[in-house]
Amino acid sequence: MTHNGHIDGQTQLVGIIGYPVAHSLSPQMHNAAFAELGMNWRYVPLLVQPQRLAEALRGLLALGFRGANVTVPHKVTCIPHLDSVTEAVSIAGAVNTIRIDASQGRLEGLNTDMSGFLTDLAVNQVSVNEESRVVILGAGGAARAIGAGLARSGAEIAFVNRTLERAVQIVDFLRASWESCKVKAVGLEDLAEVSREATLIINATSVGMFPYTDVSPWREGVPFPKGAVLYDTIYRPLQTKLMRDAERSGLRAIGGLGMLVYQGAAAFELWTGKKAPIELMRRVCLEHLNQS
Repeated sequence: MTHNGHIDGQTQLVGIIGYPVAHSLSPQMHNAAFAELGMNWRYVPLLVQPQRLAEALRGLLALGFRGANVTVPHKVTCIPHLDSVTEAVSIAGAVNTIRIDASQGRLEGLNTDMSGFLTDLAVNQVSVNEESRVVILGAGGAARAIGAGLARSGAEIAFVNRTLERAVQIVDFLRASWESCKVKAVGLEDLAEVSREATLIINATSVGMFPYTDVSPWREGVPFPKGAVLYDTIYRPLQTKLMRDAERSGLRAIGGLGMLVYQGAAAFELWTGKKAPIELMRRVCLEHLNQS
């Protein structure tokens, strides 16, 4: 442990900006990693209301923070307040990680959600190619990043969302980046039709997340497509109602823990320049989830 866990004038700070933020496992995951590597760094949750976002981001700079993660609802709205963004952000249209260059007084927006998700798919041996038919539930920052990552593989993707306009915005955004991508937007009422041939279903909504664990984003009465893989980006609970329902219909279901760990490890490496202790980070998350 670093200095038996005490905080002093040399302690470097990173954190997570969200609203809400109390459910996040990122503080436990990163603080365990810092302790393991004997680093005098700390990761703190930062509850930021949407109307205070711009102030909060400048405040990180003023307070000497080294970086931050960004979660719901700030992943897209933070972009105009940053000094620069990486190519991954331009592709995904969302930011989940900020790196702070104190000497230059600059905030750089990055996206590790996209690579974190694709890494976890690969680790779970789920391949996506021109033959793939993907249904993504949701139209927030996570849906954008995942959709952008998968569209590059040539898959056909349908974004399904209660509010059709938000799904249309993502489709327009992705088509503007590269015209040849096969993406479309549909309302929830058309889920049965677009999911019939699906090979991969992804929940990128927060429906089913703790504490509302008895609900599912899947439309009542719509059958799951045979032989598909279901990926739920939620990690608390480890098994959502959607995952249980899908497994009961014979699908393979994967939860969002791997994506959390891989996007976290990538952020850790971007901030510290050190290799992240990935297995430890995963173990810490699992321990916390099993306790709750």
